Amino acid sequence: MRILRANHLGMCFGVRDAIILAQQSALTEPLTILGELVHNESVLTTLRERGIESQDELADVTNNTVMVTAHGASQKALRRIRETGLKVLEATCPLVRVAHDALSNLVRAGYHPVIIGLKGHVEVRGMTEDLDDFDIVLSEEEATSLREWPRIGIVAQTTQPIAKVRHLVQLIRSRFPRSEVKFNDTVCQPTKQRQSAAVELAKESDVVLVIGGNHSNNTRELISTCRLFCSRVFHVQDASQLCREWFIDAETVGITAGTSTPDIVIDAIEDWLVRL
Repeated sequence: MRILRANHLGMCFGVRDAIILAQQSALTEPLTILGELVHNESVLTTLRERGIESQDELADVTNNTVMVTAHGASQKALRRIRETGLKVLEATCPLVRVAHDALSNLVRAGYHPVIIGLKGHVEVRGMTEDLDDFDIVLSEEEATSLREWPRIGIVAQTTQPIAKVRHLVQLIRSRFPRSEVKFNDTVCQPTKQRQSAAVELAKESDVVLVIGGNHSNNTRELISTCRLFCSRVFHVQDASQLCREWFIDAETVGITAGTSTPDIVIDAIEDWLVRL
């Protein structure tokens, strides 16, 4: 059996930097992370083992220092934290900051903001909480049911597939030919690289394994992309979830992974396949 790794897979620099910041900060003072630092259970387990706490609600924080996750937060959320007297550490990915800035610039220029992303996702909440009026779309139906505005400014959640984003932008432009529609591409380069590599991997594979957390949006998108080109695609968080039956008659097995998946998890899965 041949085992192929995608040319681009696994943890991105924004996630690595956030983890390093959390671990270094916890060496000098007790630390609480607001929400999941990244959407990967193996990473979260490691952080807990190092004494780093996580809380979903600000009211439940007992330490003096809190960290904002790699997904970012709104200015309103940051103000709420600081008003309690807590010290704030920001682990926001720089490319998420780029998306925030792009959206703010469109609003200041008089465009009605439209975000292509997953409603309720922590990154999308961080992008929209400072806005008075906005729309979030992720389907053709949502895109074509928007109200008409003279000027529409579009950005995307950083982990959305660029092909999907461009398709929805074109639908909006077609739906509103009288509107000025401006699109700022805020899909991050690591997502684009992993999506493109996943397509090539799936085309060559009889079975594809997508490694990533259950709550990871970019992992879910990798699964959807691979299933367009390969009929046997399986999502796992770690090697313990692998099943021998998946690989019967498989000559080529492809491996890809979401942007919060550590190398050690990917390596363990490849080792399992080698011993199969």
